[in-house]
Amino acid sequence: MVKYLNQSEAINIDKDLFEKYKFSVDQLMELAGQSCAIAIAKSYPLLDNSANRILVCCGPGNNGGDGLVCARHLKHFGYSPDIYYPKETNNQLYINLLHQCRENDITILGNEFAKNKHVVGSLNEYRIIVDALFGFSFKPPVRDIFVPIMEILKSTSIPICSIDIPSGWDVENGPSEKDDICPEMLISLTAPKMCAHKFKGKFHYLGGRFVPRKLELAYNLNLPTYPETDLIVSL
Repeated sequence: MVKYLNQSEAINIDKDLFEKYKFSVDQLMELAGQSCAIAIAKSYPLLDNSANRILVCCGPGNNGGDGLVCARHLKHFGYSPDIYYPKETNNQLYINLLHQCRENDITILGNEFAKNKHVVGSLNEYRIIVDALFGFSFKPPVRDIFVPIMEILKSTSIPICSIDIPSGWDVENGPSEKDDICPEMLISLTAPKMCAHKFKGKFHYLGGRFVPRKLELAYNLNLPTYPETDLIVSL
């Protein structure tokens, strides 16, 4: 069975990918975001009508970067993504990713979007919501700027697709409260995290067909076999 990682293992694997195997942050982000877009397209195929709008909620860190890449690839696949990005950063990597999205005519929604009292009704325009707010390094509490969107995600009936871990979940123990985010889809990256044992949704994929065999053996990951040339595999 594939190994589910605790927080320290997930951090150490990322460190090894950067330092020992010489992957760059943007290289891994591109691979991860593309894998997420492929998984979403597989589970929610394009419809013939106009109901292909997707809201991608991005945080300020690597998980949010994965979301920005995912949105760009979804656009190329024929979907109509909007990005909710309440906290822009001066990190050049994220500036570039955001610029690429804008140049692909993807609408960027700022912090006021989630504060709008009519936002719950407007969410009905979206077919799914991609949760790319917080990754496995998240430590509570949620910062004030993200509280409105977290409350929306906890109460919405629109299917949520979480990247790597559902935002707000403890990376090892899973949800802490009954009303925590309950995604319909989870896309684990590199290897699933321990909290994924608590995932009760419909679709669980692993993305990250880039892990060196030496690293897999060093951490006893026991990764599943990816079918043919696919970048994702169902767990």
